[in-house]
Amino acid sequence: MSAAADGAGGAVDARLAELGLTLPEVVPPLAAYQPAVVSGRYVFTAGQLPMVDGKLPLTGKVGAEVTAEEAKDLARTCALNALAAVRSVVGDLDRIARVVKVVGFVASAPDFTGQPGVVNGASELLGDVLGEKGVHARSAVGVAVLPLDAPVEVEIQVELTD
Repeated sequence: MSAAADGAGGAVDARLAELGLTLPEVVPPLAAYQPAVVSGRYVFTAGQLPMVDGKLPLTGKVGAEVTAEEAKDLARTCALNALAAVRSVVGDLDRIARVVKVVGFVASAPDFTGQPGVVNGASELLGDVLGEKGVHARSAVGVAVLPLDAPVEVEIQVELTD
């Protein structure tokens, strides 16, 4: 396997290193699904929780037990986990032509309305890492609860180069 194919040495990996970021191992599925699948020129990730070393760093509702700023950082972690899932099925993140869509779910206290600001953590990370290729359409949705009482979950769709 080439350096680019095993996730080392590409331009995206160089940018990650420049930002002081390391892609984690792919988070194992919590149920009956795959972390990412390829369909034609597109990769669809499953919803990615902000797992770090197999654990959630924080749990609870945003606007109650978790601050909006903490949740924004967790959304960044979700986006890193999503990129790891993409790499697991395509080998080289330099194959990303663009991020097409990001969907962020925010477990929200009843009066919390800052979901877009939370999901900005994922959007900004993708822009920092991928530049113009990271610009995307997006949904930021408030929900009552997420798996494992996670505060945030993010899924991405990317288009691949030929």
